[in-house]
Amino acid sequence: MNMNVNPKQLVTSAANRHRWNSSDIPDQTGRTVLVTGANSGLGYLTSLELARHGAHVIMTARDMDKGHRARANILATHPGGSVELHHLDLVDLDEVKAFAGQLLDGKKRVDVLVNNAGVMMPPHSLTRQGHELQFGVNHLAHFSLTGLLLPMLREGRDSRVVTISSDLHKRGRIHFDDLTGSRNYSRVAYYAQSKFANVLFALELDRRLAATGLSIKSVLAHPGYSATNLQMSGPSGILKMLLRFGNRFLAQPAEMGVLPQLYAATAPESGSGQFIGPDGRNEMKGYPTVVQPVDAARDKDLAERLWQLSEDLTGVRPDFSGMEDSGV
Repeated sequence: MNMNVNPKQLVTSAANRHRWNSSDIPDQTGRTVLVTGANSGLGYLTSLELARHGAHVIMTARDMDKGHRARANILATHPGGSVELHHLDLVDLDEVKAFAGQLLDGKKRVDVLVNNAGVMMPPHSLTRQGHELQFGVNHLAHFSLTGLLLPMLREGRDSRVVTISSDLHKRGRIHFDDLTGSRNYSRVAYYAQSKFANVLFALELDRRLAATGLSIKSVLAHPGYSATNLQMSGPSGILKMLLRFGNRFLAQPAEMGVLPQLYAATAPESGSGQFIGPDGRNEMKGYPTVVQPVDAARDKDLAERLWQLSEDLTGVRPDFSGMEDSGV
């Protein structure tokens, strides 16, 4: 990985030939993909497209009624699809560990983990373990899940961890002195913090994988400004009204917003340490291309500090050596 190269020089050969879209997804037969938050929005579309292209998809959902409907819709669209559904509430780290344990005990192979689920700009609230909700769900839960599933990913084919961030990571910083937001909570600032944490985590994961010679890719993606129910499920009041207006008149369709994470998960050219986003102005809309994170996200000392904190808060210590166990 060379993060100093001009992003235009990193655009893949597929993107140079034409604007990459879902029809360019290679055959995924024989691959297993785990998608968090798969019952709606970008997670649902990711599951739909990967099932359509032959992958066995493990969908997770917090709301099982919505999850069952989403799975049924995929199978109705693609009757030959291979899709299973599991309950997973990322608000509870104990449930994340139990879910990962079930997969490990069942000796399921996972080739691609798509860390897709998230919450956006809710009123101040905490997870089951007392972490600020956005930091807890968007970052800590996925840090935990990734660390626990590393042994399975190690056995996968062209294994990848795809972490979904946001262009708003550029406005983020880690509030080490007020992680729970108990003193000065801002919905936007703490959402940006969680998305900044996603980028720090994924780039540090790339560095650690490279240092140990493991052939697992850590790839970032963001959807630009895409119309999904994420903007409607957390915000309230004036903020929700503004986002509803933006979804209707400014955002691109979710079918376009999902392309960067589909590219990150499937394109042979997608490299570890890359950040895939829309190619349009200000990365708001468009087709997948390699984009650059904010400079602060390349701070190795900051990433190391966040990684250590995440280990302490989750109790998960990813093992990059023998990987004989889950590292808990």
